[in-house]
Amino acid sequence: MNKIGKSKYTVAQIGCGGRGRIHLDGWIKNSDRCELVAICDLEQTRMEEALKGQKAAPSRYTDADKMLKEMHPDILCFSTPPKIRMELVKLAVKHKVKGLVFEKPMALSLNAASKMTRMCNDNHIKAAVSFQHKYLTSFQKLKEILDKGEIGKVLRIEASCQAGLSLLGSHYIDYALWANGNSKAQWVVGHVHGRELLKDQQHPSPNYVMGRIGFENGVFAIIECGQLSAMYMGKRGLCIDNRLTVYGALGYAWCDTDGGWGLFAPRTGGELLLGKGESWIIQQSQLLQPLFVRDLIAWLDDDSKPHPCNINNSYAGYEIMEAICLSAMDRIRIDLPLKPQKSGQDIFNRMRMELPECHERFGI
Repeated sequence: MNKIGKSKYTVAQIGCGGRGRIHLDGWIKNSDRCELVAICDLEQTRMEEALKGQKAAPSRYTDADKMLKEMHPDILCFSTPPKIRMELVKLAVKHKVKGLVFEKPMALSLNAASKMTRMCNDNHIKAAVSFQHKYLTSFQKLKEILDKGEIGKVLRIEASCQAGLSLLGSHYIDYALWANGNSKAQWVVGHVHGRELLKDQQHPSPNYVMGRIGFENGVFAIIECGQLSAMYMGKRGLCIDNRLTVYGALGYAWCDTDGGWGLFAPRTGGELLLGKGESWIIQQSQLLQPLFVRDLIAWLDDDSKPHPCNINNSYAGYEIMEAICLSAMDRIRIDLPLKPQKSGQDIFNRMRMELPECHERFGI
């Protein structure tokens, strides 16, 4: 039995679009410990489509506040645009949910990210942000290699992705933290250029971003994302052309979201050992989301088992993301932690106004 006295946790979800359906599948595949009691979307047809072929028969709502008031779920999940995240976290607090799951980027300003994190912590809500790629078999292989110490003491981490800062860059900052045992970042130096991709209201990003991060444990990381980042596949693969590489005193290891991984270490005898599994596109509903949900259940059961994607880790990643941009705009090193500004312009609006257009060679 868990701490709220039930064998199952009740779940309500807001948003039944593409990512929403992946979340729904995660709850349904954990039906031994989860009961999906309600879903909410502004479009009835989208709810029906999301549940097509599923055995689950949750109540349908078009009003999130009404759903939470009537259903009193233990867990709330929402898959919605970033601009309304704050209001839904407030609803979670209002209706006293125990667990909360939502998408990245967790916010579009440091002030909002800080406030949401504080609201969850102050109200004992166990919140997790969907940086779900760390459940990929390729990422798990990298974690196994690191945990066994096969490359020796970690010295440097490099993370690169073709997709933009808010889209996949936020993931890879989180994964760099994860690979480094979530050691705290002490400082950041960044470069950004190009404002065309900042027009995207859900995943605003400069055309290209590069940052160097120094951690408390002496490790440093280099992050790059956007149109001038390294291309490992020989062509622009956007969400699958990416790589997380960890360099140690004895060798190095890497993984990507297309299922690939590599190892150069003493046991490989001077050769690069390569492995290949299925990409995130195939694994996301079959594997990633069910495992993500399982870790949330374990955390709800036991305070000593925090989710790998818990909101405090996610906030640390968001702070780094904003610090990279702030460093670039102010042309200085940024020391962490940052102090959220209660008023004033957010960094994305500032970049929209101040960065020049670039019209990169890959074409905008």
